[in-house]
Amino acid sequence: MSSHCLNLSLSSVLALVAVLTCAYSVQAADFVGTETCIDCHQTEYQDWQGSDHDMSMRHADSSSVRGDFNDITLVHNGMENRFFIKGEQYWVKIAGSDGKLSDYQIKYTLGHDPLQQYMVEFEDGRIQLIPFAWDTRQQESGGQRWYHLYPEQKVTDDFYWTNPGQNWNFMCADCHSTNLSKNYDSQSNRYDTQWSEINVACEACHGPASEHIAWTATDRQTTAIGFSRDLSKPVKNWRWAADSKTAIADKPHATDQLQTCAQCHSRRTQISEDNSLVSQAFGDRYQLNLLDQNHYYDDGQVYDEVFVYGSFLQSKMHKAGVACSNCHNPHSNKLVIEGNALCAQCHKPSVFDVSGHHQHEADSAGAQCINCHMPQTTYMQIDERRDHSFSIPNPSQTIKLNSPNACNRCHQDESAEWALQHTNKWHDADSDSESKHFGDAFYGARLGDPNASHTLSYIAQDIKQANIVRAAALERLQNYPGRNGVVAIVRATRNHDENIRLGAITAAKPYPIKDRWRLLSPALKDPVLAIRTTAASSLVNDWQELTKQQQNQLKSALNEYIKVQEFNSDRGFARTNLGNIHQSLGQLKRAEQYYLESIKIEPIFASAYVNLADLYRGQKKEQQALLILNQGMLAQPSDANLPFSYALALLRINQDKQAIKYLQQATKLAPENSRFWYVYGIALIPVSTDKASTALNEAYQTSGNPQYLYALCEHLINNRSEDVQRCLTQLTPLVPAEVIEQLEVKH
Repeated sequence: MSSHCLNLSLSSVLALVAVLTCAYSVQAADFVGTETCIDCHQTEYQDWQGSDHDMSMRHADSSSVRGDFNDITLVHNGMENRFFIKGEQYWVKIAGSDGKLSDYQIKYTLGHDPLQQYMVEFEDGRIQLIPFAWDTRQQESGGQRWYHLYPEQKVTDDFYWTNPGQNWNFMCADCHSTNLSKNYDSQSNRYDTQWSEINVACEACHGPASEHIAWTATDRQTTAIGFSRDLSKPVKNWRWAADSKTAIADKPHATDQLQTCAQCHSRRTQISEDNSLVSQAFGDRYQLNLLDQNHYYDDGQVYDEVFVYGSFLQSKMHKAGVACSNCHNPHSNKLVIEGNALCAQCHKPSVFDVSGHHQHEADSAGAQCINCHMPQTTYMQIDERRDHSFSIPNPSQTIKLNSPNACNRCHQDESAEWALQHTNKWHDADSDSESKHFGDAFYGARLGDPNASHTLSYIAQDIKQANIVRAAALERLQNYPGRNGVVAIVRATRNHDENIRLGAITAAKPYPIKDRWRLLSPALKDPVLAIRTTAASSLVNDWQELTKQQQNQLKSALNEYIKVQEFNSDRGFARTNLGNIHQSLGQLKRAEQYYLESIKIEPIFASAYVNLADLYRGQKKEQQALLILNQGMLAQPSDANLPFSYALALLRINQDKQAIKYLQQATKLAPENSRFWYVYGIALIPVSTDKASTALNEAYQTSGNPQYLYALCEHLINNRSEDVQRCLTQLTPLVPAEVIEQLEVKH
């Protein structure tokens, strides 16, 4: 890999200023390097040195490596891993993709506190993070040791160190270096990734600085002093009303600070590398995760590592105008004030920093604002991250939704009921009604509660809710098509917030193409790239049913969607998406080619096998479908979709007994998947009445879907089971009366 670091002398800077001054209005800004900034910004530069941003990535040398490579060994799974120095180079001896020990040179470091990771560069430009990290904490805190980040992983896991989940070029690079170009060649499956500076330097946040330098030589007045973005605080002054408990924003105005930080401090997918888009909509370069259940608890608390932004958008702080730099020094990455004084900038300490509010002894852990309102979750075994939704502790949500609460994070030997008694005694029992409002609905939606439709629709249209919560409600509405959903979708497609519009597209997925076209076709001309491309991906699935005029309207956004997939074609999901597009267009040879390419570059990506098998099914090539699914099960034995799809293929050729074996395997791999249990139960009916009943009951219990309970009742009726009445009693409140009447007639 090569890098293009710019170390400019004073004379070259002056020459650059002269050139740019003459062409100020016509030249696109260029990256000039950190060295150019130091003379005028010495305080900021000193703050930045040694910061998380400064140490985000480095060449592996004595100044950057914090781990002990003095011929240290660590035994893991019976294999002796070695960390050693050869000349001035750092090396490891660890198991590779073949499971055998090999020597690898460490080329780069990633991060520095509380752990440091190390990377190996391969001949094809691929840079991979090894599975061992150095714990940089002090020894008395358990640090100064090597440890395995994912001790239970297998070679087929996405996060095995040679697999795509640990590929720096795709997973990390955009946020750990400045002015990065991934430069992936899809034909050769090689990288030539480039950067201006290896770490997160000045221009990673401020943008290219050449026009700023030109601005310094002129008297011209501009809002952003020659930069393409305004990183100032959206609220310059906070005022206190006579009777207010919190400060009030005085004349807030829009700036680019939050979305600039959010580029990296968020759980998102990159969809473009165009730097000119960064200061526009977030969705012009990234697609945000909207509180999905794999990454957030139902009440919006963090579950997986989501990097702050999605949490912060839920908060009252965001709504009030608070921005990142109100609390964090953007150059040192440290807090601007330590302790409760940080919160006291806006929250009167006489009201909040007293035992009457926090109910703990002064200066104790329980008296610290962050421990109640920003509980921390530990990732990578030692890295503690705080939740930035600033929620109110609510043990009732633990009882109802099985989400954590701040009280029991400290009082681990007590129950949530114990905590609830205390919080109800101290404060209004309904003080966190907003969180309960959407948390209960999201919980119900996850379980398939048929009554969730109305509540989700209400939340999606409730202006009192945070916009990201409304967007998340819309996404969940995809499982509840109907009148309530349509009203919410129509209103959401016209909303000013890009995340709400994005959620509306997902909500419209289950509708017939005629209705979906009316709902989503305006989004094809949305000003935000993520919305145009997501709408295109939804509509292209029914390409054959569109009129020629509609197809022409779709083409521009569809081409953009294709470019997004080509940009991400170093991953199996993107090539599979390209295959899906061409399958929808009727270009089956090209579709097959993309599916096969996906399997080649990422053999553990199960969806490529499933989609290719579906293509073969449509061509009545059942044996080829079985062969490709069998190949997938060998390559990725932990994905339940493969044996499930294999079972369906067997059922289509009347090999029912064999199919049952693979359906059972699917339910073991994914016991939470109600559809797998349902199909398994139906397949068991001719074989075993009791086993079929058990499987159908499991389908209902894991989903709450009345259709599965109906199937169970019907099965019990057909077999004259003594459990019929109990089943009908359970079904009665969930379905119309005539449905019960029809079943009772059969009974």
